[in-house]
Amino acid sequence: MLAVKTERLTKVFERREGRRRTAHVAVDAVDLEIGLGEAVAFIGPNGAGKSTMIKMLTGILHPTTGAAEVLGLVPWKARQQLALQVGTVFGQRSQLWFHLPAGDTLRLLGAIYELPPAAVRARNAELVERFALQDLLLVPVRKLSLGQRMRFEIAASLIHRPKVLFLDEPTVGLDVIAKAEVREVIREANRDGATVFLTSHDAGDIESIARRAIVIDEGHVVFDDKVSQLRRQWLTDKVVDLRSEEEVAPPDLPGVVVEKVSRYGLRLRFSAQELPVRQVVGHLLERYPVHDITISDPPLESVIAAIYQGRAAAR
Repeated sequence: MLAVKTERLTKVFERREGRRRTAHVAVDAVDLEIGLGEAVAFIGPNGAGKSTMIKMLTGILHPTTGAAEVLGLVPWKARQQLALQVGTVFGQRSQLWFHLPAGDTLRLLGAIYELPPAAVRARNAELVERFALQDLLLVPVRKLSLGQRMRFEIAASLIHRPKVLFLDEPTVGLDVIAKAEVREVIREANRDGATVFLTSHDAGDIESIARRAIVIDEGHVVFDDKVSQLRRQWLTDKVVDLRSEEEVAPPDLPGVVVEKVSRYGLRLRFSAQELPVRQVVGHLLERYPVHDITISDPPLESVIAAIYQGRAAAR
């Protein structure tokens, strides 16, 4: 059984402007198949249809046309039954009770999911230990930092051992340390067998959590493959950081862009399709007394930007 399957799934919103009505296609005939246990990033610019897709897959919205199943259930027809098998985290909307201690919220959610009291205690103890929440159980949710709250949000979404976890911008607004903690929590849930369906604008989320990327633009899927293939297909540039034992001058090498120059260092960029890496590195080793040299890929943000720019240029 697949975790998620859609066939020509479409959502059209009607807008009223005075006496006129206009139609906006948020999701346009999307076909998806996501297997149990996968970790998938659903990527796109603002307005591409990401949140609309999650709302249809969780039964919040009905599609205009097309079909979808999550764990074999039609979300908008079996929403209550599906809710017992999926977890959701919306980065800007909380499922926690603002004035209650966080530990009480976890117990209350266990009761809402109709778990026996002994099962709630056991599951909460497991989640509290795994996500290092022991010192925060008596703190009202309103007094938690954003990073602490997000750890509780994810723990709350896992109380009933969901088979699919829908995450919509789970690290929005977090600092670097809090993001790392939340990403590890999500990876842990995936290692335990939960299918992860992630939307995020943060390239760090995508690289840390997902193994497969689906890129959507204007409601259409424009890429569906491994995250590593996303890099290889859409951006072949390499970045070279060089540290010299002597003062350096920029190299005069056709096809190489000098991005940064300091007294003893250089940062260069070039296309590996146009220039072999061996040729560029060989030239640098001959010209400079190299103390250290690293070759890396550009950040994933550059890859995603290249996809959007390519789509815009093609229109």
